[in-house]
Amino acid sequence: MKAIKILSILAAAMLVATACTTQESNSDRAKAFDSTVKGKKTALYTLKNANGMVVEITNYGGRIVSINVPDRDGKMTDVVLGHASIDDYVANADGNFGALIGRYGNRIANGQFVLDGDTVKLPQNNYGHCLHGGPVGYHHSVWDVTEATDSTLTLALTDSAGTAGIGAGFPGNLQVKVVYTLTADNAVRIDYEATTDAPTVVNLTNHSYFNLCGDHNKDILDHELMIAADSITPIDTTFMTNGTMMAVEGTPFDFRTAKAIGKDVNADNEQLKNGHGYDHNFVLNTKCDLTKVSASVFCPANGIFMEVFTTEPGIQFYGGNFLDGKVTGKDGIAYPLRSALALETQHYPNSPNQPEYPSTVLRPGQTYHSTCIYKFSTK
Repeated sequence: MKAIKILSILAAAMLVATACTTQESNSDRAKAFDSTVKGKKTALYTLKNANGMVVEITNYGGRIVSINVPDRDGKMTDVVLGHASIDDYVANADGNFGALIGRYGNRIANGQFVLDGDTVKLPQNNYGHCLHGGPVGYHHSVWDVTEATDSTLTLALTDSAGTAGIGAGFPGNLQVKVVYTLTADNAVRIDYEATTDAPTVVNLTNHSYFNLCGDHNKDILDHELMIAADSITPIDTTFMTNGTMMAVEGTPFDFRTAKAIGKDVNADNEQLKNGHGYDHNFVLNTKCDLTKVSASVFCPANGIFMEVFTTEPGIQFYGGNFLDGKVTGKDGIAYPLRSALALETQHYPNSPNQPEYPSTVLRPGQTYHSTCIYKFSTK
C-alpha cells in the first residue's frame, strides 16, 4: 500500500510538472506574437473544442499559425506550415503561410482591368501581373479583432480606395469581416464578408499550407488528393490564364478520383511545365454548394483526412513548387520542395478581364459573402 501511495504521489507530481511546462510553453509562444507591426498590436489567439483540437491564429495577416488535430492513433499533429513568431512572419515578407488574401486573391493580368469604362491600374508584383492584391495586401496587414471566444475569432479590416488603400489602386472603400470558427466536429470554418461604397472587385481566400502527415521535413507527394473538377483554367509561363478551359480527363490534372499527388507531377505536360508542377485553378463541379465536397486530402501514414467545402466556383491547387529550403519555419525546419500544398477557394484568376468567368464585381448596396470549410477526420 505504501508503494502504491508513493507511486500515486509521483504520478501526480509528474502531471503537475507537465501542466506547468505546457503553460510555460504556451505563455512563451504567446509572447512571441505579442508585438507591434505598423503601429498596431499583434497577438496570438487560440481556438479549442471538446475533442482536443487546437487552432492558433494571429491577427497579423489573419494567419492560421497552427492546426493541431488527432491522427488515427489519437496523436495530436500540427498539419500546417508557418512560423513561431511575428518577427519571423515579418522577416519572411514573401511568404503567405496561413494568411488571409485580398483584395483580390490570385492574379490580375498586367495589373489592370476595366470597370464601368474606367481603367483601374494596380501594382505589378508577379511576372508583370498583380498577385494577391499587390506587394502589401491583406496578408501583411494587422487586422482588428472585434470578437474572440474559445471557438471563434472575428477580424475586421478597412481597405481604403485608390492609392490610400492596402492594395494601392483598387476602387471603393472596402469594409471586410472574416470569422474563423472551430466547430464541434473538427472543422475550421472561414466566413468572409465585405461591403463597398463604389464599384470594385473582390476575391478573398486563405493561403494555408497543409502537410497532413505532420512531418514538415518531408514532401506531400504521397498525400492522396481528390478535386471535384472536370476542367482547369490553363496558364502560360507567367501563370496567367487566357479565358479558356481545359478538360482534365486524360491529363495529370484529373483528380476526380483520389490519387497520390506525386503520381503524375513529373509527367511530360505543358501545363505542369508552365506551373513548375501543380499551381492551377480547378473549375469545381460542385456549383457553389457548401454541402458538397470540393476537394479532399488523405495522409496514408497517419490516417488524417481533410475535406474542403466552399461556396466558391474554383479552387487553386498549389503543390509547394517554390518551397526551396530557404525559409525556416516552426521547430527550426527549413521547408523543402513540395513540403506542403494549398487549396485556396476562390473565383477564377483574372476574372475582371474575362467576362465569360463568374463575376467578381461588388457594388454599393451588395454584400460579398464567401465560405470555406476545412474539415478533419481520420480513416
